[in-house]
Parts: sequence; structure tokens; C-alpha cells
Amino acid sequence: MKNLLDNSLRVHRAALNAQAYRQQLLASNIANADTPHYKARDIDFRSALQGVLDGRSGALALATTARGHMSGVQSNPLERFVKYRQELQSAVDGNTVNMDVERAAFAENSIHYEASVTFINGLLSGMQRAISGQ
Repeated sequence: MKNLLDNSLRVHRAALNAQAYRQQLLASNIANADTPHYKARDIDFRSALQGVLDGRSGALALATTARGHMSGVQSNPLERFVKYRQELQSAVDGNTVNMDVERAAFAENSIHYEASVTFINGLLSGMQRAISGQ
């Protein structure tokens, strides 16, 4: 039963994690809108989700030749999908954050996140009803 529940929620859990990470990136872009030379970053949600589902999002293992070497593990497996946003209009200070683009992406991602949460809640309540025999 546990495997059935895990398998049915695997895609939704991965999507929710990717959306939450994207929201952090977009919030960081907005917060650094006035920071000189800051480069706006984002992830391609589709490729990040596909990478997680294909198992390509795991941490890269670096070769260590001595016991004292630190591991090169990334803090978030989705970091490998982060790309710099295309610059639409150059700024004098080298900042590439376009507030209109960032606000629109933030709002769109928020809607997708809420939809994912609603869908997961519906799935879980449906399973709960099936288990209780209603």
C-alpha cells in the first residue's frame, strides 16, 4: 500500500519541489533587482521535472584522490537546472533583472504551486475515502 501511494504521488512531489525551488529563485531575482551586476536566474520547469523523474537530478560525485578532500555535493539537486535568464534590456549597472518578467513569472509559478497542492490534496482525500470504504 505504501509503494502504491508513493508511486502515485511521485510526479506531484517532484513537481511541487521544483515549483518551490523556482519560487525561491524568482524571489531572489526580485530581491536583487537593484544589486549591481546581479544576473537573474531561473529554471526550465519542464526539463527540471523530467530530470528528477529520470533520476538525473542526483548529486554529481566528484573524484577524490585524498581523504581530506571535501565532497562536491550540491545543496539542492535542482541546482544543475538553473540557468541565467536572457537579458531583454541592458542596464547601466549590469543587472539583468526585469521586474515585469519576474513578477509575471512569480505570479504564474504561485498559481501552478497552488494547483499542485490542490491536486495532491484531492488525491489524498480520494485515497482516504477509498480506504474508509465511502
